[in-house]
This record gives sequence, structure tokens and C-alpha cells, in this order.
Amino acid sequence: MRHLTLLGATGSIGLNTLDVVRRHPDRFAIYALTANASVAEMTKLCLEFRPRVAVMADEKAAGQLEQALSSEPGIEVRGGKDALCEVAEVAAADTVMAAIVGAAGLLPTLAAVRAGKRVLLANKEALVMSGQLFMDAVIESGAELLPIDSEHNAIFQCLPPATARDVRASGVRRILLTASGGPFRTHSAEAMRHVSPREACAHPNWSMGQKISVDSATLMNKGLEMIEACWLFNTRPSAIEVHVHPESIIHSMVEYLDGSVLAQLGSPDMRTPIANGLAWPERIEAGVAPLDLFALGKFHFERPDLARFPCLRLAAEAFEAGGTAPAVLNAANEEAVAAFLAGNLCFADIALIIERTLAAVAVVPADDFDTIFAKDRQARLIALEQIEQGVG
Repeated sequence: MRHLTLLGATGSIGLNTLDVVRRHPDRFAIYALTANASVAEMTKLCLEFRPRVAVMADEKAAGQLEQALSSEPGIEVRGGKDALCEVAEVAAADTVMAAIVGAAGLLPTLAAVRAGKRVLLANKEALVMSGQLFMDAVIESGAELLPIDSEHNAIFQCLPPATARDVRASGVRRILLTASGGPFRTHSAEAMRHVSPREACAHPNWSMGQKISVDSATLMNKGLEMIEACWLFNTRPSAIEVHVHPESIIHSMVEYLDGSVLAQLGSPDMRTPIANGLAWPERIEAGVAPLDLFALGKFHFERPDLARFPCLRLAAEAFEAGGTAPAVLNAANEEAVAAFLAGNLCFADIALIIERTLAAVAVVPADDFDTIFAKDRQARLIALEQIEQGVG
């Protein structure tokens, strides 16, 4: 029996995780559920899964949840960001699903790592912001870090287990990272100036939250995944090639020196990598429909167009610049995406805000978390100032 703390229970990854857990009550028990401010959804989840602890990052929401659960004994409600870290490191849970989106997920994910947990990493921003420090913490604590993003989980499955943390020791020539291309794959640059948040969030294959959906539409999601893959598998962007694969059936591939290419295939359903991480090294039923290759018929691949989707280039440049550059990239992207979703920024200008912010914030060594968060704050202020002034 594994005891699970779920960071980000009401998001897409969280709900899919709970669906897998629901199918295996003999294998998994929920110790803690956390969310930001979704009181109604958290109330339902708490009543079904009966966690020992429920945490709301928003303290006002925590009070509302405590009132909603006042007649339910045995569920302790806590509030605030510090409570997220505390519940992530408590000894009563051996497994932590890190599914809080964005920079907000870094500290609680790091707390779980430092506590030596099995950490199922679905928050890519933690590694993007603090790659070396984060991986050093994994090694020092002996934590078991398993990737949950479908692409990284696919790579993990295609690597020899003993060398999955270093592709250069595995006889790997390169990683082939697949991307759906998003909803605007065939749009012209001019057409992308007029798309709406609703259109950007209508992903053709995956069901995801708004922020990740927009990142997928700009290809920044693939850029962040490239950076994450570099840290997870000890490689560099030059050894990673992005392939646009509209069907989203091949989730990534690994090419070996002898010419072999191993691929992980499956329906575009996050329950597959989630189940893989929860049960690893075993395999369990996840509720995913079997893949019908006869119905699919063909797979298609395209090179990404960096002129129309410059975010992928910006991510690679930020990783090569090193230091705090990836944290600045992430912060500027979060603010630009939020502005686009609020109707205050053109979709095509998201990349422009990121590029200008990267140029305006000096890169320094990412030697400690205080430095990283200081650059994160500086980048957000500069990005917001540009958005308010207009990008003209």
C-alpha cells in the first residue's frame, strides 16, 4: 500500500491521478489533497477519498473548506503556502504527486524531494527554474524522481532503468521529443494575431488546464519540456530533436548509437504515465482505451516552424545561457500567458514579451533559491510593465 500526497488535486493531472487511485483501492491510499482555491471541488474529493489532511494555498478558501467539512471527522484542514511544503514532506506519505502548475509548485515539490519521497514530477517548472539545485537535492536525499509528463515518461520507459538518469551512459545518440503542434499548427503568423483564448485552449488531442493549453499552442510547453529533459536525462538541447506529430500517439522516442529507435505509444490519456509512475516498476490497469493502430492507419511528422513558433527557440537559448535565464523565461511566459487569457495581450505577442524580458534581465549564476526567486520577481515586473505599456 502506497500512501499518496497529491499536490494540485483539482487540476487535470490531479483528477486523472485520483481516477487511477480509485481503480486500485488495495494499492493506494490518499494521505493529503491540496488545491489553490477550488473549495467546491475539494469538498467533493475530500468526501470521497477521506484524506487525513486537506490543504488550500488560499487561506480564505481553507476557512471555507473547513466549514464545509465541519461535520466530517478525521480530515484536518490547513491553509497557506507553508502548509503545502509541510504536507509534502510529512513522513506519513511515501509518494508525492507534484502537479501544481507553474512556479508555485517549486517549493512544495522541493520539500518532497528533500524528504526522500517517491516524487512523481508533473510540474516541469520546478526543473526549469532550478535544474541543478533541484537535481542535486534529489541525489543528496535519495529521492526517487519519476517523470509524469507524457513525453518524459515515454523517454524514461525507452531507456535502460540502470542508466535512465544519464542518456550519455546509455548509448543514446539523441532524444526525439514529440509535439502535437497545438491548435494553430497550420495557422499563418498573421492569423495567430487574431486567435482567442478559447481557441488557444481547445487542444486537438489532450484535455489540459488553460495555462498548459496555451503553452502547447505557442510550443513553449515543448520548450519547457526540452529544458526539463536536459536535467532529467543529463543531456543538452543539441541532443534533443523536436518532432511535430499531430496524432499524439507516439509520446517520444530514443535513438541509440546502433541505429535502433525505441518509441512509447499510447492513446493521448495522462492516466497512462500516471499509472506508470504510481506503480513503477510494475504495470497496472489505468482505464485507458486500447490503442487501435488499424483505425489510425498513418503517423505524420513535421519539423517545428521556429519563425511562427519562436518560444521553442527561446527556451533552448535560455538553457544554453544557463544560470537564472530559464527562471526568467518561465516567469515572463507565465505573466504573458495570464495576460493573454485575460484578454490583455495578443497571442502572437507572448513570445515577444518573453524575448524582451530575457534581454532586459541580467543572467547570474543560479547558486541558491533566493537568487532564483529574486530573478523570478524581477522578470515578472518587467514583463508586466511591457504588457501594460503595449508591445507596439
